[in-house]
Amino acid sequence: MTRAAATFTATELAQRFSLGLRGDGGVQLEGVGTLAGAGAGQLAFLANPRYRSQLASTAAGAVVMREADADGYTGTALVAADPYAAFAKISALFEPVPVRPAGIHPSADIDPTATVAADAHVGAFVSIGARSRIEAGAVLGPGCVIGDDCVVGAGSELIARVTLVTRVQLGQRVRIHPGAVLGADGFGLAMDAGRWLKVPQHGGVVIGDDCEIGANTCIDRGAIEDTVLEEDVRLDNQIQIGHNVRIGAHTAMAGCTAVAGSARIGRYCLIGGGAGILGHLEVCDRVVITAMSLVSSSIREPGEYSSGTGLMDNRSWRKNAARFKQLDSLVRQWRGRGD
Repeated sequence: MTRAAATFTATELAQRFSLGLRGDGGVQLEGVGTLAGAGAGQLAFLANPRYRSQLASTAAGAVVMREADADGYTGTALVAADPYAAFAKISALFEPVPVRPAGIHPSADIDPTATVAADAHVGAFVSIGARSRIEAGAVLGPGCVIGDDCVVGAGSELIARVTLVTRVQLGQRVRIHPGAVLGADGFGLAMDAGRWLKVPQHGGVVIGDDCEIGANTCIDRGAIEDTVLEEDVRLDNQIQIGHNVRIGAHTAMAGCTAVAGSARIGRYCLIGGGAGILGHLEVCDRVVITAMSLVSSSIREPGEYSSGTGLMDNRSWRKNAARFKQLDSLVRQWRGRGD
């Protein structure tokens, strides 16, 4: 069962989100689309100047855009300082959201020492371990496993097949996508007489309010202290967060990023897809790391950072790689000239 579809006029949307309005405020909107593909009953947006040429031919019922783009536009425009953010807010009104009734599915297995709020939703084949707590309005989708000593905060949603292994605390309104695993052992090993010893992982995982964690992402619990995500951290799919990592509020990471143990990442950072951050490093606030970069030393100044080389044909790459190996000797020769 899902929430019924909604219809809004352009005037209603403008008033609801404090937007400017140009054109016919009575146009009816019942969904969203792209500039190129939207129909008469759909809302589109223009945020990137590269798509401005599509504005003249769009069939969208209304378009969210900046004031400069609205000048001369003959259709209905919703004017915003940040069209993409405004579109995101409006788009949520049209999203079909499943209705999750309060209650516990008969197939769920709940330890007698666990507590579940009366208005929480516990889906089919959910398991809840000892001393764990499911707070008001939380949603545990089918197949979720909540281990011992965990907390699922009020209004949080675990969509399906999410595993909280042990000692995981979720704040309020946390959203976790299918296949994510939080609280598994950190990768702690010590070499002894030629063989690995496993270092016990006594810590947990603490997730702040309003965080979102993508599908198949893994966050290890700490060795002694906790692994921590502060409020409003957004992680994409298939990300690895090592033990004792701390990620500052409002930081976002794209898919396949890996952060090694005990790294510290600041607030309002943006980490591109496939990036790697080595362990025990510090990244200050407001740092942008571009895709596929390797962070091998601490970053102490805000800014945009990159590593690696851009794509080129293989023959050129091989030549450049060979020359890169010669850089050190070339620099030594140059310094030896005494220039």
